[in-house]
Amino acid sequence: MFMGQEDTRKEISKEELLKLANELIKNDYEYMDGMEATDVHQNGEVLVFKGNFFLDKNGVPTLKTNAVFNMFKKVTTALSKEYKLK
Repeated sequence: MFMGQEDTRKEISKEELLKLANELIKNDYEYMDGMEATDVHQNGEVLVFKGNFFLDKNGVPTLKTNAVFNMFKKVTTALSKEYKLK
């Protein structure tokens, strides 16, 4: 938050936040089978989501990797404005 500005975001548990994130992911028009947030942590004012990034057997990104990255970015942007971890 900017200096002097009150933080009005709601505190939420990790479990509740992951449930909300996965609802957003599954209801998004860019959803692909297997996209799921499995962990989240707070980094300053930003929520950082983690999950399967669909790397190949050599650890190289696949076509789905960029889609997952963009989805997590979209969820981070939406939920970081409203929530912070307890």
